Amino acid sequence: MKAILQSNTWWGAPKKFSTQNKERKVSWLELFYDLVYVIAIAKITGHFSENINIGGFLDYVYFFSIIYWSWLNGSLYHDLHESEGLRTKLMTLWQIMIVAALVITIDSNPDKIIFNITIALMAMQLFITYLWWSVGYYDKSHKKLNLPYTILYVFSFILMAFSLDLDQRYLRIGMFTSLILNILPPFYSGMVLKRKNIVLNLSSTMSERLGLFAIILFGEVMAGIVTGIGQFHEFTITIWLDFGIAVILVFSLWWIFFTLISDRLCKSGIIRSSVFELLYIPTLFALGLISMAFKGIFKEYDSGSVDFISLKEILGYSICLFLFCICLLSFLLKFSSQYIHLRKKVQITLAGISVGLFILTMLNFQVGITIYLLIILMILLLTIIILNLFWFAEQTENGNAEVV
Repeated sequence: MKAILQSNTWWGAPKKFSTQNKERKVSWLELFYDLVYVIAIAKITGHFSENINIGGFLDYVYFFSIIYWSWLNGSLYHDLHESEGLRTKLMTLWQIMIVAALVITIDSNPDKIIFNITIALMAMQLFITYLWWSVGYYDKSHKKLNLPYTILYVFSFILMAFSLDLDQRYLRIGMFTSLILNILPPFYSGMVLKRKNIVLNLSSTMSERLGLFAIILFGEVMAGIVTGIGQFHEFTITIWLDFGIAVILVFSLWWIFFTLISDRLCKSGIIRSSVFELLYIPTLFALGLISMAFKGIFKEYDSGSVDFISLKEILGYSICLFLFCICLLSFLLKFSSQYIHLRKKVQITLAGISVGLFILTMLNFQVGITIYLLIILMILLLTIIILNLFWFAEQTENGNAEVV
């Protein structure tokens, strides 16, 4: 026992950066870790549904982004530095507790909600900062890479602390500035790696993790449909029809996303990988808004602030954003050379459908909820049909090709 304690094997220092597994199974600990983020996203989405205005929208963008940033840093740490010892488990537990505390503060006293949320965010910021600093402490060769993370994250923490005394008018400026500081480090590290001729790619495991996070949001959308339909005490044929159309609509979005994005690796380089990870923010953000819209749209079709936006418009614009983000993500994925022409067709199709749906939403035609959902579903089904026609046309050409 004494020998084990002295060896530090039980503690488990972070795995060195130079030690990379070719294939790594997503652990049960990581899946458990994801659960608290399900609750966090559901909570901030519910908060926005009660504050549909410009301020509420900006707060939702910020909270969603910072929660995703927290999840991403924890997931990347697992992917790059996970060890079998006690340390990884404890670090994950602490992060779960901090995110859970953030969720609790969202329902705190309105007079103290800003203060409470900021304190929770500072705790999260401090934890993520320590997470990456400690990697350099245990692995001296990693110091140059983790230094920009430590410095910029510390600046972000200090900015959060100063924001406690900021006037409400300037508070959001401080919030978004700290968010920008948090997303800059990978791009600096990318320049360092390039000078050293080191290529760091997004692993297949992290691609899977991003897909799993998307599944969480799709689950939220399905929960939104069930909640929205469940508000009725009597179920007519029309209500069941709305339910069926909505479920098929979400299934269509799922089909488009996972057919085009899943099981494909990101192009080489930390810069491309970082942009790819950041593009998931508006992609998943759109799913969160779709979930929120479905919770109320069946009963309050045109509800929302008169000066801002209705649930109908939130649904339409969110689907536009989701499809357009899939188009952007496809630029960063590896495709075999025989499918380069197909990729261009897919991108043009998705961009065109997004613009068309955006214009349709902006025109705000006065139709019932059933007809509106049916129109969107027909557009999505048409998109799937077109993409399948492109695919089958390409399949007529035989032969293998290099991945580019």
